[in-house]
Amino acid sequence: MTDFSVLDLVPVRQGGTVAEALGNATRLAAHAEAIGCKRFWVAEHHTMEGIAGGATSVVLAHIGNATNTIRIGSGGIMLPNHTPFQIAEQFGTLDALFPGRIDLGLGRAPGAGPELQRALRKDLHKASEYFPQDVVELRALLTGDVDLPITATPGLGSNVEFWMLGSSLFGAQLAARLGMPYAFAAHFAPDHLDSALEVYRRDFQPSDALEKPHVMVAMNVFAADTDENAQTLASSQQQSFVALRSGTPGKLKPPIEDYTATLPAPHRAMLSHLEQAAAVGTPAKVADTIEAFIKRTGADEIILCGATYDPAARLRSLELTLEACQTVAA
Repeated sequence: MTDFSVLDLVPVRQGGTVAEALGNATRLAAHAEAIGCKRFWVAEHHTMEGIAGGATSVVLAHIGNATNTIRIGSGGIMLPNHTPFQIAEQFGTLDALFPGRIDLGLGRAPGAGPELQRALRKDLHKASEYFPQDVVELRALLTGDVDLPITATPGLGSNVEFWMLGSSLFGAQLAARLGMPYAFAAHFAPDHLDSALEVYRRDFQPSDALEKPHVMVAMNVFAADTDENAQTLASSQQQSFVALRSGTPGKLKPPIEDYTATLPAPHRAMLSHLEQAAAVGTPAKVADTIEAFIKRTGADEIILCGATYDPAARLRSLELTLEACQTVAA
Protein backbone atom coordinates (compact mmCIF):
# COMPACT_ATOMS: atom_id res chain seq x y z
CA MET A 1 0.00 0.00 0.00
CA THR A 2 1.34 3.42 -0.94
CA ASP A 3 1.05 6.28 1.54
CA PHE A 4 0.75 9.92 0.51
CA SER A 5 2.23 12.89 2.34
CA VAL A 6 2.79 16.62 1.76
CA LEU A 7 5.95 18.71 1.49
CA ASP A 8 5.42 22.44 1.99
CA LEU A 9 7.99 25.20 1.58
CA VAL A 10 5.67 27.70 3.32
CA PRO A 11 5.67 29.92 0.22
CA VAL A 12 5.26 33.67 0.55
CA ARG A 13 3.27 34.87 -2.42
CA GLN A 14 3.70 38.15 -4.25
CA GLY A 15 1.73 40.77 -2.33
CA GLY A 16 1.55 38.50 0.70
CA THR A 17 3.31 38.29 4.07
CA VAL A 18 5.18 35.74 6.16
CA ALA A 19 2.28 35.68 8.62
CA GLU A 20 -0.11 34.84 5.78
CA ALA A 21 2.22 32.09 4.56
CA LEU A 22 2.36 30.50 8.01
CA GLY A 23 -1.43 30.61 8.26
CA ASN A 24 -1.73 28.95 4.85
CA ALA A 25 0.70 26.23 5.93
CA THR A 26 -1.35 25.34 9.00
CA ARG A 27 -4.56 25.20 6.96
CA LEU A 28 -2.85 22.97 4.41
CA ALA A 29 -1.59 20.66 7.17
CA ALA A 30 -5.04 20.40 8.75
CA HIS A 31 -6.55 19.64 5.35
CA ALA A 32 -3.90 17.02 4.64
CA GLU A 33 -4.72 15.37 7.96
CA ALA A 34 -8.46 15.44 7.26
CA ILE A 35 -8.14 13.68 3.90
CA GLY A 36 -5.77 10.98 5.12
CA CYS A 37 -2.21 12.07 4.37
CA LYS A 38 0.43 10.40 6.52
CA ARG A 39 2.98 13.19 6.97
CA PHE A 40 3.36 16.93 6.60
CA TRP A 41 6.94 18.10 6.13
CA VAL A 42 8.51 21.55 6.05
CA ALA A 43 11.86 22.26 4.40
CA GLU A 44 14.63 24.49 5.73
CA HIS A 45 15.62 27.36 3.43
CA HIS A 46 17.35 30.62 4.29
CA THR A 47 17.67 34.14 2.86
CA MET A 48 14.83 33.57 0.37
CA GLU A 49 12.01 36.09 0.58
CA GLY A 50 9.58 33.65 -1.01
CA ILE A 51 10.04 30.86 1.56
CA ALA A 52 9.07 31.22 5.23
CA GLY A 53 10.17 27.87 6.67
CA GLY A 54 13.68 28.84 7.78
CA ALA A 55 13.00 28.39 11.50
CA THR A 56 11.79 24.88 10.76
CA SER A 57 11.30 23.54 14.27
CA VAL A 58 9.32 26.66 15.25
CA VAL A 59 7.09 26.28 12.20
CA LEU A 60 6.54 22.61 13.05
CA ALA A 61 5.45 23.53 16.57
CA HIS A 62 2.88 25.92 15.08
CA ILE A 63 1.63 23.22 12.70
CA GLY A 64 1.55 20.64 15.46
CA ASN A 65 -0.84 22.82 17.44
CA ALA A 66 -3.13 23.09 14.41
CA THR A 67 -3.31 19.31 13.86
CA ASN A 68 -3.96 16.18 15.92
CA THR A 69 -2.79 12.97 14.30
CA ILE A 70 -0.74 13.60 11.14
CA ARG A 71 3.01 13.10 11.46
CA ILE A 72 4.94 16.36 11.13
CA GLY A 73 8.58 16.81 10.35
CA SER A 74 11.47 18.26 8.44
CA GLY A 75 12.07 17.63 4.80
CA GLY A 76 14.61 18.55 5.77
CA ILE A 77 16.90 20.01 8.38
CA MET A 78 20.23 20.89 6.73
CA LEU A 79 22.46 19.55 9.46
CA PRO A 80 25.64 21.41 8.44
CA ASN A 81 23.82 24.63 9.40
CA HIS A 82 23.46 23.42 13.00
CA THR A 83 25.06 21.34 15.71
CA PRO A 84 23.65 17.88 16.45
CA PHE A 85 23.03 18.96 20.04
CA GLN A 86 20.84 21.90 19.01
CA ILE A 87 18.70 19.72 16.74
CA ALA A 88 18.43 17.04 19.43
CA GLU A 89 17.01 19.62 21.85
CA GLN A 90 14.64 21.10 19.27
CA PHE A 91 13.22 17.82 18.05
CA GLY A 92 13.21 16.35 21.54
CA THR A 93 11.01 19.29 22.51
CA LEU A 94 8.74 18.70 19.52
CA ASP A 95 8.38 15.03 20.48
CA ALA A 96 7.45 16.03 24.05
CA LEU A 97 4.81 18.39 22.67
CA PHE A 98 3.46 16.01 20.01
CA PRO A 99 4.38 12.47 21.10
CA GLY A 100 4.82 9.85 18.40
CA ARG A 101 4.25 12.32 15.55
CA ILE A 102 7.72 13.74 14.82
CA ASP A 103 9.90 12.99 11.79
CA LEU A 104 13.45 14.29 11.46
CA GLY A 105 14.57 14.31 7.85
CA LEU A 106 18.23 15.27 7.46
CA GLY A 107 20.04 16.77 4.50
CA ARG A 108 23.71 17.46 3.83
CA ALA A 109 23.64 20.33 1.34
CA PRO A 110 24.58 23.59 3.06
CA GLY A 111 22.91 25.54 0.25
CA ALA A 112 24.54 28.75 1.35
CA GLY A 113 26.77 31.48 0.01
CA PRO A 114 29.41 33.35 2.01
CA GLU A 115 26.89 35.81 3.45
CA LEU A 116 24.85 33.08 5.15
CA GLN A 117 27.99 31.33 6.32
CA ARG A 118 29.07 34.53 8.07
CA ALA A 119 25.60 34.99 9.55
CA LEU A 120 25.60 31.43 10.94
CA ARG A 121 29.24 31.75 12.08
CA LYS A 122 30.11 28.48 10.34
CA ASP A 123 32.17 27.15 7.47
CA LEU A 124 29.25 25.24 6.01
CA HIS A 125 31.20 23.46 3.31
CA LYS A 126 33.64 22.12 5.87
CA ALA A 127 30.76 21.25 8.18
CA SER A 128 29.15 19.21 5.40
CA GLU A 129 32.23 16.96 5.36
CA TYR A 130 31.33 15.85 8.90
CA PHE A 131 27.73 15.10 8.00
CA PRO A 132 27.90 11.29 8.48
CA GLN A 133 29.49 11.65 11.92
CA ASP A 134 26.98 14.35 12.87
CA VAL A 135 24.05 12.12 11.89
CA VAL A 136 25.40 9.32 14.11
CA GLU A 137 25.96 11.76 16.98
CA LEU A 138 22.48 13.25 16.62
CA ARG A 139 20.88 9.82 16.62
CA ALA A 140 22.87 8.89 19.72
CA LEU A 141 21.76 12.06 21.51
CA LEU A 142 18.14 11.03 21.00
CA THR A 143 18.36 7.24 21.34
CA GLY A 144 21.32 6.72 23.66
CA ASP A 145 22.65 3.95 21.37
CA VAL A 146 26.18 5.38 21.81
CA ASP A 147 27.59 6.66 25.10
CA LEU A 148 28.21 10.39 24.91
CA PRO A 149 29.70 12.74 27.52
CA ILE A 150 26.66 15.01 27.34
CA THR A 151 22.90 14.51 27.56
CA ALA A 152 20.29 16.43 25.59
CA THR A 153 17.27 17.38 27.70
CA PRO A 154 14.81 17.50 26.02
CA GLY A 155 16.12 14.94 23.57
CA LEU A 156 17.32 11.69 25.08
CA GLY A 157 14.64 9.01 24.90
CA SER A 158 12.53 10.85 22.33
CA ASN A 159 10.51 8.81 19.86
CA VAL A 160 11.65 10.69 16.74
CA GLU A 161 11.61 8.93 13.35
CA PHE A 162 14.86 9.57 11.48
CA TRP A 163 14.97 9.96 7.69
CA MET A 164 17.83 10.50 5.30
CA LEU A 165 17.13 12.91 2.44
CA GLY A 166 19.00 13.00 -0.82
CA SER A 167 19.20 13.74 -4.50
CA SER A 168 22.40 11.80 -5.23
CA LEU A 169 24.12 8.52 -4.44
CA PHE A 170 25.73 9.91 -1.28
CA GLY A 171 22.50 10.08 0.72
CA ALA A 172 21.42 6.69 -0.58
CA GLN A 173 24.67 5.08 0.54
CA LEU A 174 24.55 6.69 3.98
CA ALA A 175 20.89 5.80 4.52
CA ALA A 176 21.65 2.20 3.58
CA ARG A 177 24.65 1.99 5.90
CA LEU A 178 22.76 3.46 8.87
CA GLY A 179 19.54 1.53 8.25
CA MET A 180 17.39 4.64 7.81
CA PRO A 181 14.34 5.29 5.61
CA TYR A 182 15.30 7.28 2.51
CA ALA A 183 13.48 10.18 0.84
CA PHE A 184 14.58 11.23 -2.65
CA ALA A 185 14.04 14.81 -3.85
CA ALA A 186 12.99 13.95 -7.39
CA HIS A 187 10.74 17.02 -7.55
CA PHE A 188 13.75 19.26 -8.23
CA ALA A 189 16.60 16.81 -8.95
CA PRO A 190 15.34 13.70 -10.77
CA ASP A 191 18.59 12.69 -12.52
CA HIS A 192 19.91 10.08 -10.08
CA LEU A 193 16.57 8.74 -8.85
CA ASP A 194 16.74 5.20 -10.24
CA SER A 195 20.42 4.61 -9.47
CA ALA A 196 20.09 6.02 -5.94
CA LEU A 197 17.15 3.76 -5.11
CA GLU A 198 19.02 0.76 -6.53
CA VAL A 199 22.06 1.50 -4.37
CA TYR A 200 19.95 2.09 -1.27
CA ARG A 201 18.04 -1.16 -1.60
CA ARG A 202 21.10 -3.19 -2.58
CA ASP A 203 23.29 -2.00 0.29
CA PHE A 204 20.67 -1.60 3.02
CA GLN A 205 21.74 -2.82 6.47
CA PRO A 206 18.91 -3.43 8.96
CA SER A 207 18.93 -1.32 12.12
CA ASP A 208 17.00 -1.24 15.39
CA ALA A 209 14.68 1.32 13.79
CA LEU A 210 14.16 -0.30 10.38
CA GLU A 211 14.28 -3.93 9.27
CA LYS A 212 14.06 -3.43 5.50
CA PRO A 213 14.47 -0.57 3.00
CA HIS A 214 11.76 2.07 2.98
CA VAL A 215 11.57 4.67 0.21
CA MET A 216 9.66 7.92 -0.19
CA VAL A 217 9.91 9.96 -3.40
CA ALA A 218 8.87 13.58 -3.92
CA MET A 219 6.70 14.60 -6.88
CA ASN A 220 5.28 17.90 -8.09
CA VAL A 221 1.53 17.38 -8.42
CA PHE A 222 -1.17 19.77 -9.64
CA ALA A 223 -4.71 18.50 -10.17
CA ALA A 224 -7.66 20.51 -11.50
CA ASP A 225 -10.87 20.00 -13.42
CA THR A 226 -9.08 20.38 -16.77
CA ASP A 227 -5.54 19.84 -18.00
CA GLU A 228 -5.36 23.51 -18.96
CA ASN A 229 -6.36 24.70 -15.48
CA ALA A 230 -3.83 22.38 -13.87
CA GLN A 231 -1.07 23.67 -16.15
CA THR A 232 -1.98 27.22 -15.21
CA LEU A 233 -1.86 26.35 -11.50
CA ALA A 234 1.59 24.83 -11.98
CA SER A 235 2.91 27.99 -13.65
CA SER A 236 3.48 29.79 -10.34
CA GLN A 237 5.91 27.13 -9.19
CA GLN A 238 7.43 26.95 -12.66
CA GLN A 239 8.13 30.67 -12.47
CA SER A 240 9.86 30.08 -9.13
CA PHE A 241 12.05 27.33 -10.63
CA VAL A 242 13.03 29.58 -13.54
CA ALA A 243 13.77 32.51 -11.23
CA LEU A 244 15.86 30.33 -8.93
CA ARG A 245 17.90 28.86 -11.78
CA SER A 246 18.34 32.37 -13.18
CA GLY A 247 19.70 33.66 -9.88
CA THR A 248 16.70 35.91 -9.20
CA PRO A 249 14.54 34.10 -6.62
CA GLY A 250 11.59 35.97 -5.18
CA LYS A 251 8.06 35.58 -3.93
CA LEU A 252 5.57 33.17 -5.50
CA LYS A 253 4.02 34.87 -8.53
CA PRO A 254 0.46 34.70 -9.87
CA PRO A 255 -0.21 31.99 -12.48
CA ILE A 256 0.17 32.65 -16.21
CA GLU A 257 -1.74 30.81 -18.90
CA ASP A 258 0.50 29.03 -21.42
CA TYR A 259 3.52 30.15 -19.39
CA THR A 260 6.02 27.75 -20.94
CA ALA A 261 5.23 29.06 -24.40
CA THR A 262 6.70 32.40 -23.36
CA LEU A 263 10.05 30.94 -22.32
CA PRO A 264 13.32 30.60 -24.21
CA ALA A 265 14.36 27.06 -25.14
CA PRO A 266 16.81 26.48 -22.23
CA HIS A 267 14.17 27.28 -19.63
CA ARG A 268 11.57 25.13 -21.39
CA ALA A 269 14.08 22.28 -21.43
CA MET A 270 14.76 22.69 -17.71
CA LEU A 271 11.06 22.53 -16.84
CA SER A 272 10.54 19.60 -19.19
CA HIS A 273 13.36 17.78 -17.42
CA LEU A 274 11.58 18.20 -14.07
CA GLU A 275 8.44 16.61 -15.53
CA GLN A 276 10.08 13.21 -14.91
CA ALA A 277 8.71 13.52 -11.38
CA ALA A 278 5.54 15.52 -11.98
CA ALA A 279 1.84 14.86 -12.47
CA VAL A 280 -0.20 17.74 -13.87
CA GLY A 281 -3.74 17.52 -15.19
CA THR A 282 -7.18 16.16 -14.43
CA PRO A 283 -7.52 13.84 -11.42
CA ALA A 284 -7.62 10.78 -13.69
CA LYS A 285 -4.47 11.86 -15.52
CA VAL A 286 -2.69 12.65 -12.27
CA ALA A 287 -3.62 9.26 -10.80
CA ASP A 288 -2.36 7.43 -13.91
CA THR A 289 0.92 9.34 -13.83
CA ILE A 290 1.46 8.69 -10.12
CA GLU A 291 0.64 5.00 -10.56
CA ALA A 292 3.22 4.70 -13.34
CA PHE A 293 5.77 6.54 -11.20
CA ILE A 294 5.18 4.17 -8.28
CA LYS A 295 5.62 1.17 -10.57
CA ARG A 296 8.88 2.65 -11.85
CA THR A 297 10.33 3.46 -8.41
CA GLY A 298 8.67 0.92 -6.12
CA ALA A 299 8.15 3.80 -3.69
CA ASP A 300 6.51 2.95 -0.37
CA GLU A 301 5.39 6.56 -0.04
CA ILE A 302 4.91 9.57 -2.31
CA ILE A 303 5.33 13.06 -0.87
CA LEU A 304 3.38 15.64 -2.84
CA CYS A 305 4.85 19.05 -3.62
CA GLY A 306 3.38 21.91 -5.61
CA ALA A 307 2.96 25.50 -4.47
CA THR A 308 0.01 27.45 -5.89
CA TYR A 309 -0.49 31.21 -5.77
CA ASP A 310 -4.05 30.71 -4.52
CA PRO A 311 -3.84 28.66 -1.29
CA ALA A 312 -7.36 27.33 -1.84
CA ALA A 313 -6.26 25.88 -5.17
CA ARG A 314 -3.62 23.79 -3.44
CA LEU A 315 -6.16 22.46 -0.95
CA ARG A 316 -8.41 21.47 -3.84
CA SER A 317 -5.55 20.00 -5.86
CA LEU A 318 -4.50 17.87 -2.91
CA GLU A 319 -8.05 16.70 -2.31
CA LEU A 320 -8.58 15.76 -5.96
CA THR A 321 -5.27 13.91 -5.99
CA LEU A 322 -6.02 11.85 -2.88
CA GLU A 323 -9.50 10.97 -4.13
CA ALA A 324 -8.19 9.90 -7.53
CA CYS A 325 -5.33 7.89 -6.04
CA GLN A 326 -7.46 5.73 -3.74
CA THR A 327 -7.09 2.77 -6.06
CA VAL A 328 -3.35 3.44 -6.37
CA ALA A 329 -2.94 3.43 -2.59
CA ALA A 330 -4.80 0.14 -2.33
